[in-house]
Amino acid sequence: MAVMTTTETAAAPVVGFERVSKRYGSVRAVDGLTLALRPGETVALLGPNGAGKSTTLDLLLGLRSADSGTVRVFGTGPREAIVAGRVGAMLQSGGLMDEVTVAELVRLACDLHPRPYPVNDVLARAGLTQIADRRVDKLSGGQAQRVRFALATAGDSDLIVLDEPTTGMDVSARQAFWATIREQAGQGRTVLFATHYLEEADAVADRVLVLHRGRLLADGTAAEIKAKAGARRVSFDLDGPIDAARLRGLPFLTALDISGRTVRVQSADADATVHALYGLGLYPRNLEVAGLGLEQAFVAITAAEEAKQP
Repeated sequence: MAVMTTTETAAAPVVGFERVSKRYGSVRAVDGLTLALRPGETVALLGPNGAGKSTTLDLLLGLRSADSGTVRVFGTGPREAIVAGRVGAMLQSGGLMDEVTVAELVRLACDLHPRPYPVNDVLARAGLTQIADRRVDKLSGGQAQRVRFALATAGDSDLIVLDEPTTGMDVSARQAFWATIREQAGQGRTVLFATHYLEEADAVADRVLVLHRGRLLADGTAAEIKAKAGARRVSFDLDGPIDAARLRGLPFLTALDISGRTVRVQSADADATVHALYGLGLYPRNLEVAGLGLEQAFVAITAAEEAKQP
């Protein structure tokens, strides 16, 4: 792996976006985005459909040019960093040649990388050894994803960029994939991945970025993102008829779900909500109060932002 000097590590981020914007006609896919990724971080990029995640990755990889602002990767333009072999990328689709075997395609990627790994090592890391002689166009969706990962890690890159990397993989393949990513991060590489599987972001990422309408809505650890949502989950069981209208009148309620005798709510002030619950003459059983998971926090944050829009 390339060794960065102390000055480079301290002064220059791996990736820097400075007031970056990108439009497609009347749609502003990225809107004044400013962010920096530091060496050795594993960063999850989250956002609803249309939030600008794929465009952000395209700008980072030099596949598109910004309308305004600056994108820097290792202190240079994205394309220069990629030509130097410092960036490996795994995109959602494409990038696979038909009528060649897995081993042939991976060997080509290794031959093209300035600092290649041995082909057999790349195949083994991606879990492809057993299907190395299979034609690429005969692979399942999950197998094709593993091939894309092999292409992204065919050489000694310092930054690995992954767009929805585990789509199509089964549970065991996903677990093996993230074990490999943890190994890569443990060797000092920076990893940036976009995902719809929020449990993966919660379990793997050192840092979470939430995009919404092309803007950075939240930036922090998974725990900080959960705290930013400012709500907690309260669940309990009730005997007798459940009056949903009365429950909706509880103070600080942000969400209500009733399933049989079980009631689940989200509240911006759980203590006040529970106190008012008893004030209604109700006696909840199996009462539990907990923080939001990352998925619930993500939904709460983006919903609150949507409510501000005209």
